[in-house]
Amino acid sequence: MTDTRRRVKVYTLNEDRQWDDRGTGHVSSGYVERLKGMSLLVRAESDGSLLLESKINPNTAYQKQQDTLIVWSEAENYDLALSFQEKAGCDEIWEKICQVQGKDPSVDITQDLVDESEEERFDDMSSPGLELPSCELSRLEEIAELVASSLPSPLRREKLALALENEGYIKKLLELFHVCEDLENIEGLHHLYEIIKGIFLLNRTALFEVMFSEECIMDVIGCLEYDPALSQPRKHREFLTKTAKFKEVIPISDPELKQKIHQTYRVQYIQDMVLPTPSVFEENMLSTLHSFIFFNKVEIVGMLQEDEKFLTDLFAQLTDEATDEEKRQELVNFLKEFCAFSQTLQPQNRDAFFKTLSNMGILPALEVILGMDDTQVRSAATDIFSYLVEYNPSMVREFVMQEAQQNDDDILLINLIIEHMICDTDPELGGAVQLMGLLRTLVDPENMLATANKTEKTEFLGFFYKHCMHVLTAPLLANTTEDKPSKDDFQTAQLLALVLELLTFCVEHHTYHIKNYIINKDILRRVLVLMASKHAFLALCALRFKRKIIGLKDEFYNRYIMKSFLFEPVVKAFLNNGSRYNLMNSAIIEMFEFIRVEDIKSLTAHVIENYWKALEDVDYVQTFKGLKLRFEQQRERQDNPKLDSMRSILRNHRYRRDARTLEDEEEMWFNTDEDDMEDGEAVVSPSDKTKSDDDIMDPISKFMERKKLKESEEKEVLLKTNLSGRQSPSFKLSLSSGTKTTLSSQSPATNLPGSPGSPGSPGSPGSPGSIPKNTSQTAAITTKGGLVGLVDYPDDDEDDDEDEDKEDTLPLSKKAKFES
Repeated sequence: MTDTRRRVKVYTLNEDRQWDDRGTGHVSSGYVERLKGMSLLVRAESDGSLLLESKINPNTAYQKQQDTLIVWSEAENYDLALSFQEKAGCDEIWEKICQVQGKDPSVDITQDLVDESEEERFDDMSSPGLELPSCELSRLEEIAELVASSLPSPLRREKLALALENEGYIKKLLELFHVCEDLENIEGLHHLYEIIKGIFLLNRTALFEVMFSEECIMDVIGCLEYDPALSQPRKHREFLTKTAKFKEVIPISDPELKQKIHQTYRVQYIQDMVLPTPSVFEENMLSTLHSFIFFNKVEIVGMLQEDEKFLTDLFAQLTDEATDEEKRQELVNFLKEFCAFSQTLQPQNRDAFFKTLSNMGILPALEVILGMDDTQVRSAATDIFSYLVEYNPSMVREFVMQEAQQNDDDILLINLIIEHMICDTDPELGGAVQLMGLLRTLVDPENMLATANKTEKTEFLGFFYKHCMHVLTAPLLANTTEDKPSKDDFQTAQLLALVLELLTFCVEHHTYHIKNYIINKDILRRVLVLMASKHAFLALCALRFKRKIIGLKDEFYNRYIMKSFLFEPVVKAFLNNGSRYNLMNSAIIEMFEFIRVEDIKSLTAHVIENYWKALEDVDYVQTFKGLKLRFEQQRERQDNPKLDSMRSILRNHRYRRDARTLEDEEEMWFNTDEDDMEDGEAVVSPSDKTKSDDDIMDPISKFMERKKLKESEEKEVLLKTNLSGRQSPSFKLSLSSGTKTTLSSQSPATNLPGSPGSPGSPGSPGSPGSIPKNTSQTAAITTKGGLVGLVDYPDDDEDDDEDEDKEDTLPLSKKAKFES
């Protein structure tokens, strides 16, 4: 058996029943020692790598379709196809397969698709073939029963299909269809419906080629109009011949291409509209019909793509000012459908397709179309633009940056897109939502390229913030000139919510570009005006924007917020919300809780110093009291840095003892007689015995004395505190009375490791070393029974569990030492 090489594409069927292109190469057949048999081998034409190595299994069912396709299944859910460039190559490989399996090469399928019982197989094999009744009007019922009875058996389906092919039976049936229609023989028409539907379920390409030929397809559709389940026949032929009109916006000179377009449209119509929805058991029986449509579309796109004159005329007429509006709309609709067809292509083919369109000037053409007044044309152009952005956003970015060097900002493609988003007249803003998604894709750094010579992120974002951002924020700035939105209707609120969504995305993914823009243009203050909107979703969008900024924990943003007193609109909204337990209430509390948990010192101080009176009565959550406690701890640390250092030392040795010395310390503690320890003596690890007890306890004692003096007058002092150099909040700080929902208190906050001045951080003075992450802060110091001890926030959950377990196993006398 000689090796023959033919050019093929290898396809596999994915989970969505779509064909994936695995590459182009040359196929050969030969004996493979490893597989112990004759096999099909496909080597890539690019690098010679092995794309396919498949043993020709004697029991595998191979199907030949459309003269240039061979399809088979390797496993239960793994279908393969070889698409040949030439019919001769397909025939030659088909002969090799049939030779291995001992089959006649004239068949289109080599095996039964499903195993049958031995008895049924024996009965069927004993008869050489299926004999069809003569095609007469009186025997239509008998033919319908024969077709229906053959469908459950794969072997009988095969024999029925061969009989239908060899005798030209389908054309005879269609002649009977005309007779039945002329005689208005409804019973005969119902039988023909069942027969033709059954032939579809045979799933044979050879039969489809007859049925979908120019002379037969309309009669096939006619047969399928007479569904016995319907009281009146459908009028599919009337729709296809009178309603659906084929428009050649650019004359197609190739008759084969024109016929292929007609055929594909009609077959797609049969699949989508004429055939009844297949049951779960019938779905796989129409797989060949799906493949027929798929490969037709691939062929159409390829033939159009290769016709340079056709594409040149298309783009020339699109951009020609002399083209009338109706003609231009047809051209745009054609281009939109052309792009939609390309979605069936595999990645390699789709790359070539969009590269061709790019070379023909599709982006300048879209720019011209988007500048027109016709809404329908602009809508179709937007769909085409979405295909381009989804396929290759870098190509679009490169184009808009190049055109910025030649054109004014107003006519840039990306600014036209923003303007269409802003000016969308649809009450639901469907087009605006689509355009916002495209803009987000274009400004997303995740899909930007970085090469040795240039960084697309730096170049494009610099361009966008210079030439486009002012267009995007224009409606926001125009609507927030006063203390409340100047226009607060539903459509405007929806539009501003879209703009805020895009700006929030920029805050999250862009760095200094958006920061400079927000601070220089005072964008956050203008956004927070929308907190006064009557539309809750818009107020929440504004709050989300601020929350995203605070979440960055950037001191440049924090100073900007404090300088402009930008918590005031948030606190106002919180107070106006009253005691209602809703999303606004939860979102605002969560923002303050984040500040507390992350210990953002500057914002904590700012909030307590300016808004404490408004928030001090909120006791259904512990967030604001926790903020106040943070603030007091900060002041204590500022007043006495040495105390802060001592706290770190004690906490280090109480909660973060070195694991290597832990056992020695515990053993020493258990061996120590409790009578030897005085009430005021602290338990210190051996490594700390060198430290003077007085050195450690003295600052704590001083702190306690000062604490006792302050406790009685602390509240009064805080209320009288006048912040020099700070603007007072301009609203009345009061809470409306009402029932407050009692919520469980929040878990104690933890300091960020390494934050300036935090206990145990590397930067804090006097700290002997860094505390591991999530080390808890010391909350307060209390005295009980004469022993000075630390009351700390609970540590990590695991540490808590370990401490409890240890304590439970101690003798009662030892437990007393911890509890005293």
